[in-house]
Amino acid sequence: MAATPPTSASAAVAIRLFLPTRRHLHETAPMPSPSRATTRRFSSVARSLGPPQAAAAERGGGAGKTSTGDGSVRIVSIVGDGSISPLKETPWEEVMHHTANRMKWVDQGFEMCVFTDKSIGHDDLRKELAQCDMLVSVAITNQETVQWLLDNSKSIPNIICFQSSPTLENKLGGRYVQYTGHQDMFGKLTNIGKTSDIKESTEVLKTVSNAWERHNSDDIRFCLLVVVNAYIRPVDMLQNLRAKGLSTLSCMIRNCGPQILNCLFDPNCRKALQCLNSCSPTDQVCNYRCIASYESPHLEAFSLCVLEKNNCLELNAEIPSKPSVTPLTMFREQKLSHEIAEDLFVGWLDSLEWSWRVVAGQNPAYDQFPCQYQLFYRGKAKGSFWYEPIFQVRTLEGELVWRRRRYRVRRASSPGTFYFSVLDNGVVSKEFWTIVDVSDDFSWGLFHYHGAAQAAGLAYTGAVLVTPDGSSPDVDNPRLASALDKCGIKKWELYMVDNCSCMGAPLGTPKDARLHYQIAPGKESGILQTG
Repeated sequence: MAATPPTSASAAVAIRLFLPTRRHLHETAPMPSPSRATTRRFSSVARSLGPPQAAAAERGGGAGKTSTGDGSVRIVSIVGDGSISPLKETPWEEVMHHTANRMKWVDQGFEMCVFTDKSIGHDDLRKELAQCDMLVSVAITNQETVQWLLDNSKSIPNIICFQSSPTLENKLGGRYVQYTGHQDMFGKLTNIGKTSDIKESTEVLKTVSNAWERHNSDDIRFCLLVVVNAYIRPVDMLQNLRAKGLSTLSCMIRNCGPQILNCLFDPNCRKALQCLNSCSPTDQVCNYRCIASYESPHLEAFSLCVLEKNNCLELNAEIPSKPSVTPLTMFREQKLSHEIAEDLFVGWLDSLEWSWRVVAGQNPAYDQFPCQYQLFYRGKAKGSFWYEPIFQVRTLEGELVWRRRRYRVRRASSPGTFYFSVLDNGVVSKEFWTIVDVSDDFSWGLFHYHGAAQAAGLAYTGAVLVTPDGSSPDVDNPRLASALDKCGIKKWELYMVDNCSCMGAPLGTPKDARLHYQIAPGKESGILQTG
């Protein structure tokens, strides 16, 4: 641009930049490590200034909204017997049973019963279908099963079908949806209704379709939550992501005019917002690549003003309490103390240039980024402790770049649990970490986290599996399997990190950093550092 426009003109430019070309639904999902909450913070801002009317899933109600009298939600899932999912070739029956358990983490009132199509005709299945709010069919292709479902699901208000016969009809809020095979998974609506209802249903279908195609456990659960939120009853974790329309716009212009203007005139900041506006809000890889590709001080100032200082999105989020994960209590036959727990985090730092390297993670958005190094160390001030993740991102221009964050770490009440906080691109994230287990020889460790970015209305969970050199441990090791089970994580949920081509990582700790206090790899218990 040639000249700086006045404030009113810059506001108009901001409106044109932020207004989406179509309305979006905002995702819940979990997110974290390296900077898990950042992605949807910016995605929400970039889309928040759309029309005041929210889409159905944002309002928690759509056409044909239903719910049981006691507030519970009953879902029936029927999967093809012996059918295999794309999640590391895990049987769909196992995937959906696990999804049923994970739905309980969101709300204890969510009940999902899982059957295979061998149960067709059985009284138990008939009984569940007669009282369910939603039917989910997965990999149903047997024609006898298809016909039976058509005959016995007519009264169910919400039906979604994945990887199943096109003969099966999808229904949202009592309205049928035809699968044409040309558009998204569900295609277009076949019956005529109110234009607004059709747009809302189309948006729900698009969101569900895009999420399902990413083939991970978080997005499978998200698909169900979107439908529940739109057509059955509100889901709290989705309500936090409502766009506020004109109130958001007014807040931004009133409080953050200079930051908006600076962002629009900064090439990287402007590209970041434009890039985010082109991503689906449920595609966290796309969103995070936008941020990582175009990080800039102006982008940080923009988000710090809009989200953190003025809370223009009027959002709130709390750190999730589920799943409840208990920390390691004993290490090398002695009771875990806060000092020993910190030593476990410090890990291999001293013998190596890093504490740990991430082998795999559960979070689909972030834990798969290449070349993740962890640095844990004690600070100069008494009781201070720091965590610095260093990771690689491939930018939209195809360039591999290194990114680094810095978390303040405080001890929680129980040894092996910690509070983490970070200012990441202008937004504060707070997390609760648990040392689930570390092998006695420091050959592997498993760390679990719950987190929230309050001003962005985001809550998330996940875990990282770490080793000293980034090579994978034996995931069938009974002790590691038990640690994963404590987190409610299945082996097929883990994303393997690409630890090839990791030369040139910007490692290093402050000169006044202090490391192990009592225990270190290869060294027995004893006072190693008194600080």
